[in-house]
Amino acid sequence: MDILSEISENLMAGEDEQVAALTSSALQSGVSPKQILDDGLISGMDRVGVRFKRHEIFLPDVLLAAKAMYSGMDVLKPLLLQEGIASLGKVVIGSVRGDLHDIGKNLVGIMLGGAGFEVIDLGNDVPAERFIEAAREHEASVIGLSALLTTTMSGMSDVVKLLKEEGLDGQVRVLVGGAPVSEDFAGQIGADAYGYDAASAVDRAKELTSEN
Repeated sequence: MDILSEISENLMAGEDEQVAALTSSALQSGVSPKQILDDGLISGMDRVGVRFKRHEIFLPDVLLAAKAMYSGMDVLKPLLLQEGIASLGKVVIGSVRGDLHDIGKNLVGIMLGGAGFEVIDLGNDVPAERFIEAAREHEASVIGLSALLTTTMSGMSDVVKLLKEEGLDGQVRVLVGGAPVSEDFAGQIGADAYGYDAASAVDRAKELTSEN
């Protein structure tokens, strides 16, 4: 097994110390930071995403894999910044105003980071204006909105409306998700995409950024 496959396998197993050590070894043996990122870390997280989607693994497994991925990223980050490696894009995420639930949103953030996106996580109970400010400030191409309560879903509509008022619709795309949210609801409020779970949210984010 080559070292990139080893990184990938250890990441899937949640072996964070091993992933950090193997990442350092790969660098020392002359593998480029970009190749380690793409063919080791992101490749491993992609496979974690597929297995999670198929219900072959569960949330604790994903969190362990994410921890392992970040341990490798800590080794690579200074070198990637030095080389100016571009991310897939910037995504602002948060739970909408009035919603204090964030487990699903946190998982989406982890999976987006694992796929190669730069994630700006605003936390929970986020007002519509803050999403727009953050998208502007970070030049994000996607805003990801989460809601777990039917009573807070209107906060998603507020973000879409405000984007239009600010002339940013089409420039910044809106991805929505959460237990009470549906494809129909996304269409009704004018959101660009709906993610029914964390893995599909990553797929939709990739589609939205490739369209921009």
